Amino acid sequence: MTTPSQALRFHPLRDSATMLRRNLKRMVRYPSMTVTLIAMPVVFLLLFVYVLGGTLGAGLGGSGGRAEYANYVAPAIILMTVTATIQGTAISIAMDMAEGIIARFRTMHIARVSVLTGHVLGSMVQAAISLTVVTAVALLVGFRPTAGLGGWLAVAGFLAAVTFALVWLAVALGQVSKSVETASNLPMPLVLLPFLGSGFVPTDSMPTALRWFAEYQPFTPIIETLRALLMSKPLGPNAWIALTWCALIALGGYLWSKRLYARETTT
Repeated sequence: MTTPSQALRFHPLRDSATMLRRNLKRMVRYPSMTVTLIAMPVVFLLLFVYVLGGTLGAGLGGSGGRAEYANYVAPAIILMTVTATIQGTAISIAMDMAEGIIARFRTMHIARVSVLTGHVLGSMVQAAISLTVVTAVALLVGFRPTAGLGGWLAVAGFLAAVTFALVWLAVALGQVSKSVETASNLPMPLVLLPFLGSGFVPTDSMPTALRWFAEYQPFTPIIETLRALLMSKPLGPNAWIALTWCALIALGGYLWSKRLYARETTT
């Protein structure tokens, strides 16, 4: 026989699963959001490989050319796919708040954490789909990673950690937004950060001030770690720096989201 305390213990898990199903059903019902989030990194990939790849690839040294640049730029495009997904997360949160859905959930007998957790898990699923499609397109345009099975598993785990961290940040940005338009604009700096790092050109080619920023901003070690995993190169210190950034962003986003949600509940 299940006691009341045991029923309460599994309550958040059941409610989170319910909220996840709700977000997945909405994703299936309105696929235009997923298509839009996939389209942006694909367009950037085609632009940088086919239009700029020959010139930028020549500056990488070695054999240079479009093929080498495709290998260089693909990790940055993969990361941009994650940042595009979290833009959709912020928009979804803002839409739920604007339509009063989250306020309605607060009056129901469900675990508070489940509402936000459902969005986080739903965004993780959406990101996995987007990453699969974008990686497939990258392979079609000339991306040739050398990672084996273990390397690909490490890539999947690393991308899951990055996505989890950035999604929690997006959840907070969606809650703090006063409108859906604001929610779509607040995550834009995250979309642009790969351009100001080692994503598209080596930081050595940048002016001193910009190079300093590029080397110490969080996305550069994330891109370098992803690039090393995909191309079977030594990770170096970038992996620990990247994981530290992920942990800090995830913790900060979660605490900020929790505080915002609790504040809205008491008002």
